[in-house]
Amino acid sequence: MPERSLERRRDALAAFLRQRRETLRPVDVGLPPTGRRRTPGLRREEVATLAGVGLTWYTWLEQGRDINASEEVLLRLSKALKLDDAECCHLFLLAQRRPPPVEAYQWDQVSPRVQQLMDDLTLRPAYVTNLRWDVIAWNAAAQQLLDLEQRPRQERNILHMLFADPALRQRLPQWRDEAPRLLAQFRCDMAATPDDPAMVALVEGLKAVSPDFRRWWASSDPSGYARGFHEVGDAAGRVHQFDHEMLTVDEHRHLRMVVYFMSP
Repeated sequence: MPERSLERRRDALAAFLRQRRETLRPVDVGLPPTGRRRTPGLRREEVATLAGVGLTWYTWLEQGRDINASEEVLLRLSKALKLDDAECCHLFLLAQRRPPPVEAYQWDQVSPRVQQLMDDLTLRPAYVTNLRWDVIAWNAAAQQLLDLEQRPRQERNILHMLFADPALRQRLPQWRDEAPRLLAQFRCDMAATPDDPAMVALVEGLKAVSPDFRRWWASSDPSGYARGFHEVGDAAGRVHQFDHEMLTVDEHRHLRMVVYFMSP
């Protein structure tokens, strides 16, 4: 990266940290009030203590000096500064030019309007996934299609359902054709955070339980991409065919809504 671009990014990071620190009061982070202050917000030494970093190091970071901040330190700074998901993502993009790890985000939260939008789609199954393809919210039609409520939260994942749930696979007549395409789509998402522990744990766990997953994951020649299951059988044995659309509902947390449309 050109030196001028690096300087602009460091300056933007420094300005962001200062602005956030100055908006917080001691009471906001559990510190006792100390009376009137000469400058607004927290002191640098308070942020450094809360984040478990040295005062000199944090001061240099706020001054835009050429120093590196690890993922662990950035997560501690996010917690110390009470950053929400969007702000945490902004911090990581400024400091490391990548989004934060998946586990830094809040779990199973979508806005009431997103949930209402799905609920209004009474005839179309819809669910929201994160970057790891965990299903964190859904409507009644998706519940009827995939029986999400009865699944433990850690198993409420599209790839886990596909490769580790034999009962669901029996309702997916073309699952062997669809699985490689779904994996191709997931590979694109994993490229954003290839070393994220949660993503790696999902892949390694599926390798351990599914020979099919191991074989297709090792393949370097996927045949197209898929966003959802194209053929799903219901309790009566009827097979329904679907097309899909994917909508971004929260770019900072990588939350996307997959909507199923019945094929004509």
